[in-house]
Order: sequence, then C-alpha cells, then structure tokens
Amino acid sequence: MDFGMVLQTDPPASGVIELMKRSEDAGFGYGWTFDSCILWQEPFVIYSQILARTRTMVVGPMVTNPGTRDWSVTASLFATLNDMYGNRTVCGIGRGDSAMRVVGNKPNTLARLGEAMHVIKELAEGRSVQVNGKDVQIPWVRDGELPVWMAAYGPKALELTGKQADGFILQLADPYLTEWMIKAVRAAAEQAGRDPSSVKICVAAPAYVSDDLDHARSQCRWFGGMVGNHVADLVARYGEHSDMVPEALTAYIKERQGYDYSHHGKAGNPSTDFVPDEIVDRFCLIGPPERHIDKLEHLRSLGVDQFAVYNMHDAKEHTITAYGDKIIPALT
Repeated sequence: MDFGMVLQTDPPASGVIELMKRSEDAGFGYGWTFDSCILWQEPFVIYSQILARTRTMVVGPMVTNPGTRDWSVTASLFATLNDMYGNRTVCGIGRGDSAMRVVGNKPNTLARLGEAMHVIKELAEGRSVQVNGKDVQIPWVRDGELPVWMAAYGPKALELTGKQADGFILQLADPYLTEWMIKAVRAAAEQAGRDPSSVKICVAAPAYVSDDLDHARSQCRWFGGMVGNHVADLVARYGEHSDMVPEALTAYIKERQGYDYSHHGKAGNPSTDFVPDEIVDRFCLIGPPERHIDKLEHLRSLGVDQFAVYNMHDAKEHTITAYGDKIIPALT
C-alpha cells in the first residue's frame, strides 16, 4: 500500500513544504493539497518548491476542478512541473466544492468534468486534442505522463471514474462504503472494456494517532461535515431513500443545517456539530497505531492501493512521525 500526505496550503508556504519533506522522509510517496484559491494559497506555486525539496514524491491537488482554471492552463502547469522535475505529478480532480461555491459558482457537471479530464491529460502528455473546436497541442512536451484520478461518491460519478479515470479518490475510510464504491468503479471500467484493476484506488481521510478517542474525534469531526456537502448534493439529486446511494452514506446528514466555508477543513468547525461519533469513527482513522493498522489492512484487502492522510488537526508532526515509525512499515 502507498501512502499520501494531504495538507492545506495555509501560509506560510515554507511550513507546508517542510511538512511534505518530513512526510517523504517518513515513507509517504504522495504529497497532496487542497485546491481552493480563495481559502488557501495557490498550490501549483508551492508544488514547485515541494518537488525541489523532495526526491521522488509525487504531488498534486486533492482535488482541482474544471472551473477554476482554463483547462489548457491546468495542463500546462502539470506539464511544466513534469518537465522540470521528471513526471512527478498527479491530477486529482472532481466537480468542485469549496473552490466553486466560495466564489458563487455551482459545482461543474459530470459532462464538463469528463471532457476536462480528457483535454488536460491529452495536452499534458503532449498529444493533440480538440479545444473549443480547434486542434491544440503543447509543442514542448516530451514523454509527459499525467495520471488523472477522479474524486467521486454518487453512482454517475463512480461510473465516469471507472470509464475514464486512471484512479479513483474516495474521501472517506468506511470499509462498507469503500467496498460498495470500488465495486461500482470496477464494474464501470469492465463495461467500458478497460482492465478494472488498472484503476488505482485511493482512500483519503483524517488520521489521528492517540489513545484519547474523545480528543481525536473532536479534531476530525470536521471531515464528516465536508463529506456531508457532497452527500447533500446526492440526496438532492437522488432522494433520501434511493437504491442508487447507500443509506449508510446519507442517513447522518438529517440534522445538517447548512455549511460555512470559512471553517472548511478545520478542526472545531461549528458547521459540523451534527456529525455523530459513529461517523467520525467510520470515516476516519483514530486511536492507537494498532487500530490504524487493522483498518488499513482491511481497506487493502478491499483493493485500496493508497491511503492518503488528511493531516488537518493539532498533531500534524506527531501524525507524520507515528505513521513513519509504526504504521507505514506494517503496511509496506
């Protein structure tokens, strides 16, 4: 199993870069960041410094979207970093939540997302592609590689992931839901004539290594609220009791009363008081190292290739050290 480190690009950028360097030294092979340019600093600027300070770490957004930047700009950003540092980027992408809503836009449609994934990958890998009815190609790309991994929850998004994406990003670590969604992605891949095993599976969730479960839950409860934004979209589309979306995913948002993005992805977020302890335990990894290892072994048995740690709480350094010393060695 591979391991990723997920950070927000809060200033100073030097702190983010240092944490990523420490993460690589601890055994993390991927460095991910959020991508909401109003809430945090511009990630692509910081990626260049992370790549310069690390040796083999692969970096990318978790996740970008088709609406924040022109697709040709996104492709050129990735291609430039790859040309400078040797194909060490990955494009995590989704419909867009905070990045779109904070500036008054709606998340992108799946049709637009599918088209964007195709254009970004083709351009970043040096091939010609149609953009606005015109054949476009980046002439200086040589041997470019850009895996495109799609974040998804709902049935149509899971289907698009299986049909088109190089990888699937699932932002929760509940084994039951992970198994359900991996099956959906792989079934779609097979129906599209692809090798289902070729789609990489990445589970991303907060991890807090501690014997104090109450404190760990308080530091990770924000995640249930973030996931709840996407679940609320699914309920609006498919209904509260739909056969297309598991009740295990939708039931907990009944007490949700809206969401304030000024606290997005932060411990103590007051918009996440509705999230019960059960959901925190199911969606996140909390507890002593042995508890993390047991859950990760279960996720690996379901086909998970990478676990990406959302490291957004009061124990960032401790989490990196604990994973590097005890947890990553047990899974690799």
